[in-house]
Amino acid sequence: MATTTLPELKAKDFKGKVDPDWCPGCGDFGLLNSVQKSLAELGKQPHEVVCISGIGCSSNFPGYLSTYGMHTLHGRALAVATGVKFANPELTVIVTGGDGDGYGIGGNHFTHTARRNVDMTYLVMNNQIYGLTTGQVSPASPVGMKTKSTPFGNLERPYNAVTSSIMNGATFVARAFSGHGKQLVSIIQQAIEHKGFSIVDCFSPCVTFNKDNTYDFFRERIKKLEEEDHDTSDWKSACEKALHWDDKIYTGVYYKDESVPALNDQEPVLEAGPVATAVPALSKEQGDRILKRMM
Repeated sequence: MATTTLPELKAKDFKGKVDPDWCPGCGDFGLLNSVQKSLAELGKQPHEVVCISGIGCSSNFPGYLSTYGMHTLHGRALAVATGVKFANPELTVIVTGGDGDGYGIGGNHFTHTARRNVDMTYLVMNNQIYGLTTGQVSPASPVGMKTKSTPFGNLERPYNAVTSSIMNGATFVARAFSGHGKQLVSIIQQAIEHKGFSIVDCFSPCVTFNKDNTYDFFRERIKKLEEEDHDTSDWKSACEKALHWDDKIYTGVYYKDESVPALNDQEPVLEAGPVATAVPALSKEQGDRILKRMM
């Protein structure tokens, strides 16, 4: 029987049919371009990838990517993505969202997805503000930041995604900057290839509503971990470096642990193959009757 050879794709082949409606200069463009390039260089095919998102500017991502995709509920993307991964573990599952969607509304799901070590990649476009709703304080906004909801300055300490991810059990934790494309592509590829829960907290400047954390702000402060011979197996060192902020902000892979098996790889039900392709235990008539009673 002849073997079908799939075509070698380029980044442009992962471009969705819909053009992004982000503001000109939005940091999300950098991440989108990096994801498309990463998938092409990894040799992925569109039908092998699914992108799941919540709500927010960044959560429009699935429409801009030529793969399977679902635009779900605010803060619930990780829960839906977990279901997708368990239904078909053969899919490469990428979850996209913002700091408000992921660390605020979806904080509980974030904690437990990391703890369970589900094999997926979570890309958080962290603009440190609520962009879609036009500029309110977010869990990642720094102390003193003036927004529409904090006109006298933010009083709350910001959420540290790196330290929280490590303590919650994520086995691949990285931070990136959408203005540094080469490093970002490398981090995304490593995150996708990692077997377990990967989180990439990506600084993605909101040029419309966040006038504090700009491209220049990050360019003046960012230091790359790979240039400092950082040990990615040392969680304590990773947490210490994640606490740097004012004069120095590190990007790169903070922590990686290959020894913890992914939850979906341990599930006995999946030993027989993907649930999505299994023969249903119920007949169509039985299924229809159950659905009718539930409607």
